[in-house]
Amino acid sequence: MNSYTFIFISLLAGVIAGLILAGVNYFVAEPYIDQAIGIEIENSIAAGETVDFNELDTYRIWQKEGTFAAGAFLGITYGAILGIVYVIARKYLPSSDDRRKALILAGLMCLALYVVPFLKYPANPPAVGDPETIGLRDTLYTAYQLTSGLIVLGLSILMIKFKTVNNFKYLVPVFYVGLVGFIYAIFPANPDAITAPMDLVNSFRMVTFSTMVMFYIVLGIIFGMMWRKYKPHETTRITAA
Repeated sequence: MNSYTFIFISLLAGVIAGLILAGVNYFVAEPYIDQAIGIEIENSIAAGETVDFNELDTYRIWQKEGTFAAGAFLGITYGAILGIVYVIARKYLPSSDDRRKALILAGLMCLALYVVPFLKYPANPPAVGDPETIGLRDTLYTAYQLTSGLIVLGLSILMIKFKTVNNFKYLVPVFYVGLVGFIYAIFPANPDAITAPMDLVNSFRMVTFSTMVMFYIVLGIIFGMMWRKYKPHETTRITAA
């Protein structure tokens, strides 16, 4: 294994996918955030609070400009996870084509680390949620995400270990649905009531869900293409002249 090439592929694929995510969100998600912030401002004014519009404008400019840095950081993080897991799981993934293998793994990551957590704790715009509960909400989401990922990892290990057992692989989806349903039931609901208009909330959720799924697909495609091109799993043999 060429470690430097492996690291290069993982991080670069992540950065590219993250920047694409940030660029798309800048145009399709930020307008909903602006609407949500507008609702927050109206509520604050109605409650007799003072709103510093200059400070708010400065913060939003900084926030929007930081979208790309945040996207790159997110991409690096998940690119590294994809790369590490791919090295370990590559020989077990179906298909002989690294592009398909990478896309399959990225799909599994998307399911375990985003889709399943989203079903329990869907994304909300800024107008939804008490600032006092943000720590609790982040903890619940992270714990749920980690639990979902560990379920997929554990079932994958079992499927590899018992691959010679007849029809065991067909039981894995049943186990997965059962375990996911169990954690869905035992984890507490989002502590905050939704007070923003539901059309805004649902539109924001649909957009963020679509862009995050796109992110995983793009990450898998770029990673797979680069792995196939540079072949870090192949070591160079040095022979005596």
